[in-house]
Amino acid sequence: MTTARRGTKVPARWRLLVCSLTLLASCSQQPLTAADAHADMPVPTRASHSSFSRTSADGVEVPLRLELKAEVPAELGDVLAFYRTELGKRGWQEKPDGTVVTADRALLAFASPKGPGTLTLGRAKGETTIDLVQRNTQAAAKANFLPMPGQARLIFGYLVPDVASLAINDQIVKIAGGLNHPQTLDLPPGTYSYTLHVSGHLVRSDTITLAADQAWFLKLRDGDGESDQIY
Repeated sequence: MTTARRGTKVPARWRLLVCSLTLLASCSQQPLTAADAHADMPVPTRASHSSFSRTSADGVEVPLRLELKAEVPAELGDVLAFYRTELGKRGWQEKPDGTVVTADRALLAFASPKGPGTLTLGRAKGETTIDLVQRNTQAAAKANFLPMPGQARLIFGYLVPDVASLAINDQIVKIAGGLNHPQTLDLPPGTYSYTLHVSGHLVRSDTITLAADQAWFLKLRDGDGESDQIY
C-alpha cells in the first residue's frame, strides 16, 4: 500500500518573497560588466556612484591626469577581477612590483598606453570603493611638468605685485611679483615642510608629501586649501 503525503501549502505572498530573494541572489552573483565598453576608464554597471576628475595645463589639449572614483555593491575580489579584465582589454599591463591584495584592500600599478596607472580598492559601508588613476606622460612633458626620473616636481607661482620667497628643503626660492610663468622645483621623494613669505611676512606654512615621478601644484596663497597632484 502506498501512502501519499501532501506537502505544506505556502501562502502566495511568501512564495513571491522567496522568488524575489532568489532572483536578488542570482543577480548579485552575476559577473560585473562595463557600463561603457569603449570608455578608457571603465565603470561597473552596478556602481552606486561614480565621478571623474581631470587636471590640465594651458596649451595642452589633453588632460595630464584622469581619476575615477566609484562605489559598487560587490565583493572586492569580484571588482578586482573586473578591472584586471577590463584594463587588460584596454592595453593596461599590470606591474607585479608593489601589488598589495588583502580581504579589504587592493593596490595595483599599471603601465597604460598613455602613462602610469594605479588602481586602489577598499571597503566601506558594505561596498567596494574604487580609485582609478591614469597619468599622461606625453602631456606632462609638453607642459614642462614631467619631473626628472625618480624625482617629484613642484609647480608654483605667486600672482601679487610683491616679491615672495619660498623656503623648502633648506632652499630659498625667489618668486617674482606680478603675473609670472609657473616655476618648477624637482625634489627627492619625501615629506617636506615649507613656508612662504611676502614682503618679509609669513603668509603660509604647510607640509607636502611627494612620491617619485609625481608633479604637484603647490598652493601658496593662504586659504587655498591643500596642494593638488596634477601628474
